[in-house]
Amino acid sequence: MKSTLILAGALTLALAVTGCASNVKASRTENPPPVEAYSNFGRIEIKPIVLAQKFRGQSANEKSLEKINANFFKRLGDNPKKWNSGPDNGRKLVIEPVVTDIRFIGVGARIFTGPFSGSSGVVIQVKATDVQTGRQIDHPEFYQHSSAGAGFALGVADNMMLTRVGELVGDYLLRNYDAAVGGMTGATDDVVSGNSKAAAQSN
Repeated sequence: MKSTLILAGALTLALAVTGCASNVKASRTENPPPVEAYSNFGRIEIKPIVLAQKFRGQSANEKSLEKINANFFKRLGDNPKKWNSGPDNGRKLVIEPVVTDIRFIGVGARIFTGPFSGSSGVVIQVKATDVQTGRQIDHPEFYQHSSAGAGFALGVADNMMLTRVGELVGDYLLRNYDAAVGGMTGATDDVVSGNSKAAAQSN
């Protein structure tokens, strides 16, 4: 009887956690290469990551953004300064990252509800534009999440998600400076939205 109750409790918990899955989805698993390598531009301006308008003014999101930016610029290091120290060839690239979707479960919620708070997730899209021509040369996307089950760690996994996504964006920019190679979004097939999958299959 006791084992039956334990099993029933485990199933109930599993169903609850599943029901709290985040709706934050990626649109693809890979980013195609940019039109050209970033090094073709004599000057590169990398703007801080910002929140899409609808996510601004919310404390959890604003604090999450600070952590993402800290890890993003830490990963870039002195490279942007080096890139801009060479001869100016008259071409300038502006790189603008935006958090287009986010759901972050803070430590307070994790302490009281653990995995029942659901999963965290974040999507960042980056627009790289040739200033002189207005041509968009790159538009990569990046995704990371923390599962609801990780809620037992009381926020550690949620904060690691912010670290990973900041580093992921930074790594991509570094990788595509010398050569246009693209890179992974950080998403897997199971977290790509159904509409995006259908569009990919039809192409």
